[in-house]
Amino acid sequence: MNDQTILIVDDEIDISKMIQTVLTKEGFTQIHTAKTAEEALAIVKSKPVDFILLDVMLPDRSGFDLCPELRRISEAYIVFLTAKVSDLDKLTGFAIGADDYVTKPFNPLEIVARIRARLRRDSISVSTKRENEPKPTEDKQGMYVYDRFTVNEQAGELKVEGQVVPCPAQVFHLLLHFCKHPNRIFSKLNC
Repeated sequence: MNDQTILIVDDEIDISKMIQTVLTKEGFTQIHTAKTAEEALAIVKSKPVDFILLDVMLPDRSGFDLCPELRRISEAYIVFLTAKVSDLDKLTGFAIGADDYVTKPFNPLEIVARIRARLRRDSISVSTKRENEPKPTEDKQGMYVYDRFTVNEQAGELKVEGQVVPCPAQVFHLLLHFCKHPNRIFSKLNC
């Protein structure tokens, strides 16, 4: 199962259903559809979206007009799905923020393959970044040592490049929490 969120923006219901069916069969479960630019904007503003499959010719405005607006509020991977096949249309799509461009008619399995290729690339990028991150060492006395700084839990001390740096208690406790739980993302609720 894939937990990636995909938004299909196309006013042709048959195309949306076909893509949704193939994505579902391929294990994608978080799929949303929109028939207009306004519906698409509302969805992207209300929840994080990982992939947007965007038609150029929408009833309320052009996908070319919508793409830069989506780009301002989302880092989703945007793929234009369109019957517009000229080089100028393709170049326009890329220039305004699209990551990929697929012309109609297309094989929906090609869309799945492009999404999977992007997911592979993202996972390689994340694992490479994690391998290159400085790893803390912790000794038995609650000392967390990184390349440029050290946090001493027992002494309540922060050293940056060997120099003691004054640190308010609340900030110190937050820094200590991050040191104890490296490479994790926290919300206000679980800190």
